Amino acid sequence: MQGPLHGIKVLDLSRLLPGPFCSMLLADMGAEVIKVEAPGIGDYIRWWNPRLGKNSGMHVVLNRNKKSLTLNLKSEEGKNIFRELVKGSDVVLEGFRPGVMEKLDLGYEKLSGINPRIIYCAISGYGATGHLSEKAGHDINFLALNGLLSYNGAGGRPTVPGVQIGDIGGGSLLAAFAILAAVIAREKTGDGQFIDISMTDGAMLWNCLRFGNWIADGIVPGAGDGMLNGGFACYNIYETKDGRYMALGALEPQFWAAFCQAVNRPDLDVPDYFEPGKHQDKLRQELTEIFKTKTQSEWIELLRDVDCCCEPVLNLEEASESRLLKEREMLLPMQHDSWGKYLQLGIPCKLSKTPGSVRSHAPELGEHTEEILRSIGMSDEEIKRLKAKKVI
Repeated sequence: MQGPLHGIKVLDLSRLLPGPFCSMLLADMGAEVIKVEAPGIGDYIRWWNPRLGKNSGMHVVLNRNKKSLTLNLKSEEGKNIFRELVKGSDVVLEGFRPGVMEKLDLGYEKLSGINPRIIYCAISGYGATGHLSEKAGHDINFLALNGLLSYNGAGGRPTVPGVQIGDIGGGSLLAAFAILAAVIAREKTGDGQFIDISMTDGAMLWNCLRFGNWIADGIVPGAGDGMLNGGFACYNIYETKDGRYMALGALEPQFWAAFCQAVNRPDLDVPDYFEPGKHQDKLRQELTEIFKTKTQSEWIELLRDVDCCCEPVLNLEEASESRLLKEREMLLPMQHDSWGKYLQLGIPCKLSKTPGSVRSHAPELGEHTEEILRSIGMSDEEIKRLKAKKVI
C-alpha cells in the first residue's frame, strides 16, 4: 500500500538531527527522500559511536526509507546535477546557516527560477532574519534564549532536557508541518514557496501554557515551581524503596481521590492539593515517604487496576519490551544483510487507509548515487568520469 505522500520527491541536504528527523517523517509517509551528502564524508552523524554496521545507530533510525546520493556542491558539475534534480522535485530541505546556499548559487530565488513549484524549507537556529541569524547555536542555546530552559528543572535550577526540544519540537516537527501546508497551498496556487524555520521560534511556541499563565498573572515562572514541572505534589516523580521511580500525574480530583484511597491515606484528599503554596512542600514530603515504603514492582501491582494516573518510570530497554509499545507497533524487528537483527522505531501516526511504513534500511553513503544519476539520463561512462573527478 502506498503512503499518503507517495509521488512527493524531497532533496534533503540537511545533516545531524533537525532536518533528517523531518525528512524521516516525510519518508515514512511515502515521500521519496534523496539524502544529498558530500562525497567521502556524508552526514557527520553516520560516524558517531556506537555503530550498527558501518554507521551509527542514530543514522540507522533517522535515515530509514531514504536514498543516499553523494554530490560535491562546491563543484560546478555537482551544482548542475543538483539543479537538474530540482527540476523534477517537490521539496528542497536544508539546515545550513542563512546565506550558505546563496553563496553556492543554489538559494531559493535561483532554484525557484528553475522550478517555480519547488518548496524550499530552511531550518536554522535563529531564522533567516534577525541579528542572530548567522550565529552558531545548539538545542541548549535555543531553549536558553526563548525562556523555556529557565523553568525546565527543579529546585529553582534549570536543567538540560533529556531530548532535543528545540531541534525536534521547534525544528523537525514544525518543518514537516509547514512543508505539507505548502504542498496543499501549491495545489491551490500552483506555486512553491520559501519556508523559514527557526528552532528558537518553534520551541518558543512550547511555552504556551506557562506563557498563558504569565500574561494572566505577571508571575515569571521558575524551575520546579509550576503545576506541571514539579511544583505540585500530585504531579511529580517519586523514588521507591528499591531506588526506582514512579510518575504520579493525579491532577484531576477523581484521580487524586483514587490515589489517596489506594495508598490508604484518604486524609490527603483535601481541596488545596491543587492549589499553589507552601503546603505543597509538606504534601510532597508525605508522598515521598509513602512511595519509599514499597518497591517499584510492588507499586505497579498495587496500582495496576487503580485509575489514578500513576505509572513506573521505565528505562529505554524496559519501554522497548513493554506490552503497550509492542501493541502499538512502535518497535519493529528488522533484518539487515550485514548488520543482522535490530530494532527500529515504528510509525506513530496511524492512518487507517494510507498508513506509513518502514520500507528500507538507512542507506550506506552514496548507495543510490548511480541509480539517481541514471534516472536523470546520465550514462555509465559519464558517471565513471564524475567519480574520477570526485564530483560524486
